[in-house]
Amino acid sequence: MSTGITMASMSTYAILGCGSVGYAVAEELADEGKDVLIIDADDGRVEALRDQDLNAKTADIADEEVPEAVEDRDVVLILSTDIEANQAAVERIRDRGDDQFVVARASDPVTADELREAGADAVINPSQVIADAALRALETGELEHKAGQLADVIDATESKLAILAHDNPGPDSIASAVALRAIAEARGIEADILYDGEIGHQEDRAFVNLIGVELLARDEVDFEGYDTLALVDHARSMEREIERPVDVLIDHNEPDGDYEAAFTDVRSNVSSTSTILTKYVQEFDLGLDDTVATALLYGIRAETLDFKRDTTPADLTAASYLYPFADHDTLEQVESPSMSPETLDVLAEAIRNREVRGSHLVSNAGFIHDRDALSQAAQHLLNLEGVTTTAVFAIDDERITLSARSKDIRLNIRNILEDAFEDIGEAVGHSTDATVTIPLGIFTGIETSDDNRETLLKLTEEAVRRKLFTAMGVDENGS
Repeated sequence: MSTGITMASMSTYAILGCGSVGYAVAEELADEGKDVLIIDADDGRVEALRDQDLNAKTADIADEEVPEAVEDRDVVLILSTDIEANQAAVERIRDRGDDQFVVARASDPVTADELREAGADAVINPSQVIADAALRALETGELEHKAGQLADVIDATESKLAILAHDNPGPDSIASAVALRAIAEARGIEADILYDGEIGHQEDRAFVNLIGVELLARDEVDFEGYDTLALVDHARSMEREIERPVDVLIDHNEPDGDYEAAFTDVRSNVSSTSTILTKYVQEFDLGLDDTVATALLYGIRAETLDFKRDTTPADLTAASYLYPFADHDTLEQVESPSMSPETLDVLAEAIRNREVRGSHLVSNAGFIHDRDALSQAAQHLLNLEGVTTTAVFAIDDERITLSARSKDIRLNIRNILEDAFEDIGEAVGHSTDATVTIPLGIFTGIETSDDNRETLLKLTEEAVRRKLFTAMGVDENGS
């Protein structure tokens, strides 16, 4: 029969050194009804503690007899300001061979290491604890302040808010826009999510369809008819200029343009804009429905490659908050979309034309209509045994499109593409996945026509392979 008694409720404690930190701990334990013994060298302090009905004794904590005095205690907290005395106490307690949990106070990282080596199970640095608490309070206060500023801008909307995602929007941008729209609508403001380009990736199309998000093409609406404009996750993927004032800018990358927005929150210390929007969802105490939660969780997972790329504690904390509210059946469907016939054809062509040097694979997929198929082919080829880096290119209309992936932590694949094609194309992406688009005529010096496309493909193939392998630092022998 259970008595409901836990190990924690049975613990007895000794506090060696009862300055301000020791006293705060003793008082908290006593309030919880714990059995606490205090040992301190100051007679006056011990007497004052006894006057408060605390069990206190006078002794130098470094004395040889102290370990015997606390041998019946489950937990020993050594909290004096004399770090040398603390180390001596730890060593004497461990010399007895008693199985006690010992917590010791340090003054800096060096003394913390010394106390651990002496046998302390846990080490605390009060200065660091105070600093951490101050930073948490600052973060909380700053978020509250920023949320108030964001609310003021949203509330000032007279007709409608336009939330502009980045060009050819991906999960992080879409999810962030969905969350900001939910915040606006909770405040009685109507909002639309707009985008330029196309939603090309199969997973992204499945994502939009499954969570029922309505996205509007920017060219199909009266863009000037919105009196408030917000950019979310927009910094590094804008081909068309925005020729009107921006009111809200939220991103995890520094913007390329100079926006004088009424509200700006750019945090390059997190890996996704969805992480930032999750913090605002919490701060606004938004009733979190499964659509918003699922979108934000997928946005974080997609941007961090399921927490395998550049993940920060803030990303993990946000994902942990969202997890119970998300629709995991929907997430599973989004992450396992069916493969289109063209994607299958592109993958087959890329497999046939692959060239592998060492652990690096480069392949030509021929002519394509769906650029997204290239990224999927590059990802699939990364699963080949011994391959750590892939690059798949093809001719798409009058340009060469190349998609690359890498799981080699020594490589930054975006930098590789920039080095290979810096004069003729602009690379976009991350250290583990990136894309570059090159005008075909610039690359070959020959005007494109229906009659010479095959010739251009052959000329292109040799040049692209050579540039890529050179930028990757591998020769014909794969070394």
